[in-house]
Amino acid sequence: MPEQITILGSTGSIGQSTLEVIKKHPEKFELVALGAGTNASEMIKQVKEHRPKFVAMASEEAAEQVRKEIPSQIPVLTGEEGLKEIATLEEVTYVVSAIVGSKGLPPTLAAIRAGKTIGLANKETLVTAGHLVMEEARKNQVSIVPIDSEHSAIFQCLNGENKKEATRLILTASGGSFRDWSRDQLKDATVETALNHPNFSMGPKITIDSATMMNKGLEIIEAHWLFGFPYEQIDVVIHPQQIIHSMVEYRDGSIMAQLGIPDMRVPIQYALSYPQRLTLDEMKLDLSEMSRLDFRVVDVERYPCVHLAYEAGRKGGTYPTVLNAANEEAVALFLNGQIKFLEIEECVEEALNQHVAVQAPSLEEIELADQWARELVMNLANASRSGKIR
Repeated sequence: MPEQITILGSTGSIGQSTLEVIKKHPEKFELVALGAGTNASEMIKQVKEHRPKFVAMASEEAAEQVRKEIPSQIPVLTGEEGLKEIATLEEVTYVVSAIVGSKGLPPTLAAIRAGKTIGLANKETLVTAGHLVMEEARKNQVSIVPIDSEHSAIFQCLNGENKKEATRLILTASGGSFRDWSRDQLKDATVETALNHPNFSMGPKITIDSATMMNKGLEIIEAHWLFGFPYEQIDVVIHPQQIIHSMVEYRDGSIMAQLGIPDMRVPIQYALSYPQRLTLDEMKLDLSEMSRLDFRVVDVERYPCVHLAYEAGRKGGTYPTVLNAANEEAVALFLNGQIKFLEIEECVEEALNQHVAVQAPSLEEIELADQWARELVMNLANASRSGKIR
């Protein structure tokens, strides 16, 4: 019987690629429900093409736009409760969690508690509440299969091996839009140039995170929770070609790497079909065309967001929640032209400096820390109108 799938975040780049994979293998996958934020026009297109049984939109306004354009027999649910409902439908067996940001946490937790297999593309879910998510997964005997290309690579390199013999996880990073820029040049970085990623076509928030390298910081914390490795055994290297998606080092000095062209359909399909591998002919990598593979150390002075993520992860408690929430808010402000590029990291650092953490927080305490960080960043942005944030 085909896997019965709900996609949370269907209108984003991961969601769109997931729909391509499902369409290519109708004998293996069947779409049940689509959930998204506020992109009504894209959702209308998806419903007309893919015909889900249920739809959920984050806002009532977006939901109403969708209702007017799709067949009336398809229910359109709204808000957090609507997303939770499509994530826990009885017939659903697999939930792709691809909503950008901390909004993906509540429906993902609901899906885990309902016993659904999770294909995780929303790294913020584990960054914000890793201890809660992994505990619920253990309690409900739920598999969490990574969709992020880096974590998929590590997952594959650990598969069939004795994890106790692995000594280091090595995440690769493209370096983002500004990998060849100096700190001085970054002072004048614009939104337009920041969104011009050299390797991938992604949503604006993820692309900015790539430029600041906060995406890699969040992935470090995600890897800690997914694979159970201490932060001292998780490294990052810049690999501009993005052919090697990540690596695992073993105690005998061997390093296992997963290679492939940079296309998200590969890790998405692997996550959906695991432990099988399905055909994806157009994704073949021709090594004879590769003249070189470059690697360089991540300079934490050049990319301070990586250092901030390590520190937040090691301190634990609500520090990673604050790291993520402050970053989300600061990135939104930058995209709206309200702060400068380098002020993103300044906002995050100041939020971490001012935060009084709660260890082993409840979901309610996580939500309070998230709200506190967002309000602080807004206040910092207002203060920056007359000068520096700090």
